[in-house]
Amino acid sequence: MTQRLCEGRVVIVTGAGRGIGRQYALMLAAHGARVIVNDLGGARDGTPDQAEEQPAEAVVREIRAAGGEAVANLESCSDWKAAGRLVEQAVDTFGRLDALVNNAGILRDRMLTNMTEAEWDAVINVHLKGTFAPTHHAANHWKNRHKAGETDLAARIINTTSVSGVYGNIGQSNYGAAKAGIAAMTIIAARELQRYGITVNAISPHAYTRMTADLGNPSPEDIERRDPRWIAPVVVWLASRHSSAVTARVIEAGGGHLGITQGWHPGPSAPQVADPAQAGAILTDLVARAQPNMGMNGRPSPI
Repeated sequence: MTQRLCEGRVVIVTGAGRGIGRQYALMLAAHGARVIVNDLGGARDGTPDQAEEQPAEAVVREIRAAGGEAVANLESCSDWKAAGRLVEQAVDTFGRLDALVNNAGILRDRMLTNMTEAEWDAVINVHLKGTFAPTHHAANHWKNRHKAGETDLAARIINTTSVSGVYGNIGQSNYGAAKAGIAAMTIIAARELQRYGITVNAISPHAYTRMTADLGNPSPEDIERRDPRWIAPVVVWLASRHSSAVTARVIEAGGGHLGITQGWHPGPSAPQVADPAQAGAILTDLVARAQPNMGMNGRPSPI
């Protein structure tokens, strides 16, 4: 390691008990950050599991064994008051907060004709509200510090989106909608919070974890390319002071590459008309001239 990028910084990581979040917490600590490891514990679909030790506590124990500083938080980041307590815990324990990594998530995949209201609500709640609630409380903490005269905050928010939301994946209307919402919220929040010295970006990770354990039959080479450890360096750099020039971006990481995902752009257009028949003819022509939507593989999709 040539440089500890987050020396002395205090970082919250939600959903940090396993998978990608665990790698974030471990690498942040290795780079000198003091980490609040948030994880409610539970199965991939968010239901309780029977683990003897909470995953957040296990990660804290691992960080401390390596000489780092960390504390566990076992509350739900999608609970409004709990999200406020999460930010308070960081400040009470370590005296400050410098970065928030919104990573917590669950899956309840189903074709939309079979999806229940509960399956929709659970995924939207954990992903979308579970990103908004900690962000709201952290942003207000930093806004108050800025108003008190601390103009060099170098505060960071790092969200988690997905190609399922950016490009659309069959069987994930709940998850994809939440992730698309997070990508949009990232850009909006970046524009709102820039005045306070807060950057906001989102990671679109490509990784094999328990969240993707039943998707396909990956080769050893695929598993290596999609190891969560390839994503953590991006998050560590984004959480550092060195990333001040990057904000309002969705960054693809893992799967063998780093890239910037570009958002919606205006396409072909024409003057508005009052006649529906005319509108139909114009729209048919505009669609024929428009660029196709991208698929999950990053290539044009037939629909």
